[in-house]
Amino acid sequence: MQITRSSIHTVKGPADWFTGDVYIDAVAAAPEPSRVSANLVHFMPGARTHWHRHPLSQTVFVTEGIGLCQRRGGPVEVIRPGDRVLFEADEEHWHGAAPNRLMVHLAINEADAEHDVVHWLTPVTDEEYAAAPVTD
Repeated sequence: MQITRSSIHTVKGPADWFTGDVYIDAVAAAPEPSRVSANLVHFMPGARTHWHRHPLSQTVFVTEGIGLCQRRGGPVEVIRPGDRVLFEADEEHWHGAAPNRLMVHLAINEADAEHDVVHWLTPVTDEEYAAAPVTD
């Protein structure tokens, strides 16, 4: 057993991964042979990831607020606390906060010696983001 005391350092999400203000807390990065990592990601209203893909898939679990997500070619979907979203391996997608609400989710990812955690692509345009349904 290993206990890590609350020494989490919040870091600002880099501008080449996100649009808007995003803050990341590393929650878990198990040593090998585990391939799992988890981050608590805080999106301020209107903030979102760039388009990206995960070679070994990604699960996000919404803990707070109201968010949006979209896979390439699909509709923009509203996500709320308790919703779990699975993005399939190599599925291009984005996720973030609704325009008027913050959103926090736990992002669970895998990586190994042959697969990076993520491949970042282009920013989500304002037009793509504006296609989201109205949230309450």
